[in-house]
Formats: sequence, structure tokens, C-alpha cells
Amino acid sequence: MTALDSSILLALLVAGEAPVSGDRLAKELGVSRVAIWSRLERLRAAGFTFAASTRKGYRLKSVPRALHPALLDAHLRRLKVTAPVDWLASVDSTNSEAERRLAAGAETPFAVLAQTQTAGRGRLGRRWHSATAGNLYLSLAFRPFIAPERLKPFTLWMGLALCAHLEAACGVKLGLKWPNDLLAADGRKVAGMLTEARLDVDNVRELVFGVGLNIAGAAKDFPPELRAAAGSLELATGTRLDPNRVAAETIAALFEAWESFSEGRWREEFKSRWARYDTLTGKSVRVGLRGDPVAGVVDGIDDEGSLILRTGGRRRQVIAAGEVTLRHP
Repeated sequence: MTALDSSILLALLVAGEAPVSGDRLAKELGVSRVAIWSRLERLRAAGFTFAASTRKGYRLKSVPRALHPALLDAHLRRLKVTAPVDWLASVDSTNSEAERRLAAGAETPFAVLAQTQTAGRGRLGRRWHSATAGNLYLSLAFRPFIAPERLKPFTLWMGLALCAHLEAACGVKLGLKWPNDLLAADGRKVAGMLTEARLDVDNVRELVFGVGLNIAGAAKDFPPELRAAAGSLELATGTRLDPNRVAAETIAALFEAWESFSEGRWREEFKSRWARYDTLTGKSVRVGLRGDPVAGVVDGIDDEGSLILRTGGRRRQVIAAGEVTLRHP
């Protein structure tokens, strides 16, 4: 009955502060008023609260702090997101689940998200802490069939699009730490991205873009070893957010960012967004991934999103991939 729950919640979301009568809901959804009352009672048990008037109807007052499949679906329908988005209570990794679905022949694009992950993955084989309900653990999957070299700026573009969306939607100014971390003004990490692709000789056959976004996490929710470095949107804004609405709007924004990338429109805003959200230009850093680390001062990015370093003697070195750490005096 999740579809009926979603339809009830969508009607209440669209109505806003205006009450919606049980009779209207029953007629529009093709069920009895008793069925509407029964579903509202179940939603109340799941953490929703409704204001009810015998003569006017129902208003949605508050929603659960955790992601809820029917409410998430209602927000996605409100935003007219047409790609399938599957909610999972728990999964090892949303990227791994997306890869399994691609291998099984699932049509693309699609998205999977989970309430929790038991083996969330970050870059370089790291684990992404993802036990807190109310955060977003999400993967989008595509079959783009584009040349591998076209994929180089993809993760950076998606991160810049996410910064721009969250600034507009939540009023939070985030910065992008090349190539895949979103940082709050105090330097705490709010989100991380992981792109994984399956390549043929001359094509990207399958593409999975994963993002872990801390929406509602408080400092106490992170393991002790992460509390000094990890943050969330609520910590950054000092306001209480609706994780379901933030999740749905983020999904819609990321699908839109993908369309912009696949159609080539992303270049129109790439450099201006980098200038707005970059956290590294002018900073002294060390970059390492394979071989010896390279130290230098960041001098921006090139047209493909590679990092430009000015090293000893003002030599210019272009870094296509690597792990960046700041060098402190």
C-alpha cells in the first residue's frame, strides 16, 4: 500500500497549509474514506502527525526524521522525477547494489538509496560511515556509451552542481575540495562522491555515481575518530531540515546535472562554478596516489577538471587524479 500512502502524502504536500478532506482524497484515489483513515493511522504510527478537522479535513504537520519510502516517493512525484528510485532499508553499498542491477540488465537511468549501509565505500577503498538514519546514501546508474576521455570532468561537475543546488535549496555555502569532497565553511566534510565505470575499448558502457550526504547528523552520531572532521547540513545551517525533502530535491538536481553533462551543456557553467566553490586555489598542498607525492601550490584546474600545481621553480604540473592534503606552515 506504499503507492496509496504516497498519493495521500502527495495531496497533502501540494495542499500545504490548506486542509484536504477525507472525502476528496477517497474520490480522487478511488478508495473508501475508511481506507484513507486506516492509512493515516498507519502513517501516524510511523511518525507522521496530522492536524484534523471534522469539517475541513487533514493537514500534514510533521514528518519522520528518517527517510520514509512513501514520503520520499511523494516528493519525487511532486518534483516530476521520472527515473525509477528505489528505497532500501539497508544494503551493503548503494554503488554495489547499482552494479548488481546493471549486471542483471536493469534499464537506465535509475537510482537506489538506503537508510543505512553496512559496507559503504569511499575513494581508495575507504569505508564511508553510513549508519545514521536521516542521511542520504545514494547511487545513480547510467549506460552513457561515451568516450572514456569525456568522463574526466564528470565527478567534479556533479560536485559543483551539488554545491550550487544545496546553496539554493538549503542556504548553505559549501566548498568543493578537489576532486570529490564537499566541505562546510568550518572545513568539516558534509559529502563525498565516488564514481565507478565499466569501460569497453572506446566507450564507457556502465556508470555509477555514488554520493553520501550528511543531512541530519549531529556530532555525537559520528564515530569518535570522525567527529573532528565530519559535518552535516544541519550542523552547517543551524536549522532543522526534512531529510526526505532534501533527499528528493538532491536526487532531482543530480539527474538534471547528469542531463547537462551528457548533452554537453555543463561547460557553460563549469569554470564559473569552480571559481565560486573551489576550496584549494592558492593553497599549499601535497598530492599523492601512485608513486611519490607531489607538493605545490594549487593554480586552478584545466578544461577537463585536472588540478594544476605550481611546484618548485614555478614549474606547472597537471594532476588528473590524486589524494589532496593541505600543507600547513
